[in-house]
Amino acid sequence: MFPTNTKFLVVDDFATMRKIIKKVLNELGYTNVEEADDGKTALPMIQAAHDAGQPYGFVISDWNMPGMQGIDLLKACKADPRTKSVPFMLVTAESEQKHILEAAKAGVSDYVVKPFNSATLKGKMERVWAKHNPATQAKAS
Repeated sequence: MFPTNTKFLVVDDFATMRKIIKKVLNELGYTNVEEADDGKTALPMIQAAHDAGQPYGFVISDWNMPGMQGIDLLKACKADPRTKSVPFMLVTAESEQKHILEAAKAGVSDYVVKPFNSATLKGKMERVWAKHNPATQAKAS
């Protein structure tokens, strides 16, 4: 799984949801977690972190937010050569096939439908790690 010093960004307009995700990450041993309340706030944070040489190792974003939605944040990150390889997970109440397909086309690493529990989030994170680190996965099996 991700190294414990991985830098996470949790993006959600609902403070309670940010707290829940942060708590799950902390339970999994991840303490380097920053927050943003929408994509408009998150995008410059992602770019500045990269430019400072301390890029985020994982972005977990809500889909439906005012300002800039999670899908648009995902597209902006994937369009930027500096941030296109950062693992990106959408957490959303949108479970329709068309939304899942749109996210997949945009390059999402994985997709979690609300409500979810810590085991679901952990399982999805393990899948993302395997997807982004195929060599370490091969050694583990």
